[in-house]
Amino acid sequence: MATVAVTDDTFDAEVKKSDIPVVVDFWAEWCGPCKQIGPSLEELSNELDGKVKIVKVNVDENPNSPAQMGVRGIPALFIFKDGQVVSNMAGARPKAALQSWIEESI
Repeated sequence: MATVAVTDDTFDAEVKKSDIPVVVDFWAEWCGPCKQIGPSLEELSNELDGKVKIVKVNVDENPNSPAQMGVRGIPALFIFKDGQVVSNMAGARPKAALQSWIEESI
């Protein structure tokens, strides 16, 4: 499954009410580190299909969700399980580090 674009309006339904753990990537088009991790997140979304859902929230188009989460810099990644944040990280990481973080958190 490819990553899913989530908006302020769909955040609760896609993230907090999901039946499986969700990785939320807060990003922006102008953010270099965000673009660095984008392909890795796409690959992980396919590799971990059924175990975790990976969604992307464009902070420029959807300011409310990142504000509610206290996001101060991007990329900011959060893992939700049963509607609650179980882990978060900021900044770009190699694919292997992202995968380890996700698998340890879910």
